[in-house]
Amino acid sequence: MDDYQNLLNQAYEAFNARDIDAVLALMHPTVDWPNGWEGGYVHGHDEVRAYWVRQWQQLNPKVTPTAFQLKPGGEIEVEVHQVVRDLDGQAVADDQVRHIYTFAEGKIMKMVID
Repeated sequence: MDDYQNLLNQAYEAFNARDIDAVLALMHPTVDWPNGWEGGYVHGHDEVRAYWVRQWQQLNPKVTPTAFQLKPGGEIEVEVHQVVRDLDGQAVADDQVRHIYTFAEGKIMKMVID
């Protein structure tokens, strides 16, 4: 689990720094990623990139992992503190949420928001 926990910490740090290429390098090319802002899922690197570009033109989210747990099926559940602000800096959301990850070939294959 340590390798995946390190991978996920890198992903959260890169996301918060808006380094899309660094996050995508940690994702499987056919990743399934939740579109927590507009609904549904996006698939693959190009759709994830486009989703984040759209999102960051409207919102400024920051997610900080607070706990990691290995699930029986091999998934990793991450509790995160999520703060979302509008572009004027006003808080839109300040929540604890869970992200559940599956992996393939040493990369993030899917994330589910629980």
